[in-house]
This record gives sequence, C-alpha cells and structure tokens, in this order.
Amino acid sequence: MKHIKLGGSTLHVPAIVVGCMRMDELKAAEAETFVQTALDLGANFFDHADIYGGGECERIFARAAKLNDDRREKVFLQSKCGIRKGLFDFSKEHILKSVDGILERLDTDYLDMLLVHRPDALMEPEEVAEAFDHLLNTGKVRRFGVSNQSPMQMALLQKFMSQKILANQLQLSITNSGMIRSGINVNMENASSVDHDGEVLNYCRLNDVTIQAWSPFQYGMFEGVFLGNPKFPELNQKIDEIAARYGVSNTTITTAWILRHPANMQMISGTMSTSRLKQICQACDITLTREEWYEIYRAAGNELP
Repeated sequence: MKHIKLGGSTLHVPAIVVGCMRMDELKAAEAETFVQTALDLGANFFDHADIYGGGECERIFARAAKLNDDRREKVFLQSKCGIRKGLFDFSKEHILKSVDGILERLDTDYLDMLLVHRPDALMEPEEVAEAFDHLLNTGKVRRFGVSNQSPMQMALLQKFMSQKILANQLQLSITNSGMIRSGINVNMENASSVDHDGEVLNYCRLNDVTIQAWSPFQYGMFEGVFLGNPKFPELNQKIDEIAARYGVSNTTITTAWILRHPANMQMISGTMSTSRLKQICQACDITLTREEWYEIYRAAGNELP
C-alpha cells in the first residue's frame, strides 16, 4: 500500500481511502469479510458520513470491524457532518450533536478526522472553529478537514481555526477533471478553460491540504461509471490497452491515473466488492508514464491547447 503525508501533518496514511457510503448493501458476514480484506490490503483508512444510509452504514461498519482498543489504534476513522434534509448546517450545535451520534454509531471514543460536508452558505466560521476546539479538547476528534470547498471558503474557515485544515474531498475522475483541465487551458477562450473552483487544486498543494478524490469512476454527478460504458469508446479502448500492457484491470489503471498526479491525492473507493478493492489497491504498485497519463487524458475528450 502506498502511503502519503496527510496534509500539513506528520502523519502518513494510505493513498486508498475505503469509502463506506454503500456499506448498507452488505449482509453482516459480507461486511466483516470486506472490512478484514481492506485491513489485510493495508487500506485501513475508512471514510464515513452521518447521512450514509441514514447512519446505518456506520453501525454496520462498527459491528463488522469489532474495534477493540488494540485494533482501534490500527484503523483511521473519518466521518463527515453538516448535511440535513433540505439544508446544510455548520452550526456549533449541529456539529457537536452530529459527532456524538457518529461516535455512538461507530462504537468508538474518537474520530481520527472530521470533515464538514458540503459548503454551508450560512456558515459562521467562528462557530465552526469553536466546535472544532471543543471536539479536540474533549478528545472526540483529533484532526479536521472539509469537503467540496473552494479556496476562499477554506481560507475563511482557516482564519478562525486553531487547527490546520488537512483534507478536502473533491469530485475527480478521468471524465470529471475540471480542476486539472482549467490549469492546462490557461487564458484560452474556450469552454474547457473555465475555472469553476478557484484553482482549488493549486490552493490545496500550496497550503498542504490533501485532496481526497471522490467518485473516481463516475461521469457527470452520479450518472454512472465510464468503464465499459459505450458512451466512452475511445477512453475505454485506451485504458484497456494500457491495462493489458501492465497485466492489470481497467479499474487498476483508472486508479493509477489519479495517483499519478503529483498532488499526492488520496482516492476514495466506493466499492463493496473485495475483488474490485484488491484491483484498486493494486494501483499503488503502478506509476504511469507521463505519455500514458496524457494519452488517457486526451482519450476522455480533453484537447490540449
């Protein structure tokens, strides 16, 4: 398993994050097997959110992981809060209440990292900072990050925080690579050069914020996967060609494409299949050449200026 430095901390963590959003699809025995397989692969970084399965995904994980004191120290637990039905809520009251619920469902005394989930237009950064201070001082949360935030949103929150923002979860895949594409088409008068995120990729690199790439196999928002999809014939042909060259699956090469970026991102896997998780983790042993990376980038329909 490849490890990277987590943001501006001294901690090194797996490059593959095991996303648990779909854990409620598994039966108890399947969940136990999946968690054990992840640990055997060295993928001991698990990502949750209080909204996944209405909280049931965290409960299922807790029953499957059986985290006694010794095992708990070998697992990195991350969860997110801030999304409510019909609104976003970064109030101190909601954050503290959410964390208590998360800890109860995960059957643990602390989170290794908490992320605020989606930007709240009514965010009062002082309140968020107060909540984080309380959580850190009470030992309930050890580290903090954000999800889907722009550079200025992060900078505003960071101004009031005592702790460093260590991670930002952002949507990234070969077909959804706007944060990369806008940095290639600088000052070009075409649609692909539009910067939708305020140079979030470079901001995170400059400020030691680890990007956690979510939906790495999806196109659109949640329209489906591009692998094996007839809508993307050229892309699949190129990925399959490179996969055959390395003797691995197309899933492995797709993962390797994200891990090849020098920002040292983490990739969030969403699969509940042990065989596919193994293919994802196998990407840690592959470093695509510059030529291969750009071949895949172009095959996704991205033109170079």
